[in-house]
Amino acid sequence: MTGAAPAPLDFYFDFGSPYGYFAGLRIDGLAAQHGRSVLWRPILLGPIMAITGSRPNMDIPMRGDYLRHDAHRIARLLGCPFAWPESTPLNSLVPSRAVWWLRESDPVLAHRLARALHHAHWGEGRDITGIDAVAAVAAPLGIAPDALAGGVAQPRVKDRLRAETEGAIARGVFGAPYIIADGEPFWGWDRLDMLDHWLARGGW
Repeated sequence: MTGAAPAPLDFYFDFGSPYGYFAGLRIDGLAAQHGRSVLWRPILLGPIMAITGSRPNMDIPMRGDYLRHDAHRIARLLGCPFAWPESTPLNSLVPSRAVWWLRESDPVLAHRLARALHHAHWGEGRDITGIDAVAAVAAPLGIAPDALAGGVAQPRVKDRLRAETEGAIARGVFGAPYIIADGEPFWGWDRLDMLDHWLARGGW
């Protein structure tokens, strides 16, 4: 008799965060090394910022300049595609709803869509704000534009994103990316090495 499979890692992210993009490039492979899966959970940072009293880094003097410099530096370090989008800060409402809508019928495809949207926005610098932009990213994956447009407009999908964001807040999520492994929180892409050690050692 074998034991139950270990719980998946909860990967909270907002499509508007470049750090979420960088974390998303690595999180699946890191988890797989420890026999784990990852539940990608898009949320909205806006309601969280309203609670914490913060605002988008790009709107903060000096911090915005540092963020832009840091993001390009990280991309060079990782050797990954990166292009700073014109549409920053991003309103990630529609792409987030699209992922939760697709999750209902095809979790694997929803995961692929999340990765594709991340790449389109941060890897290619494309705007993914509106439904047409999201549909353009989704179409090569075989997702029909009409079905997508209807899906993201459904009240239950809107409620799902709202509930996921509220659930994240209830779990103490105050930024993104934010990863929870067996109840242990890790904030920021630069905590992935610590997460790796935590999973390997079973904590400390």
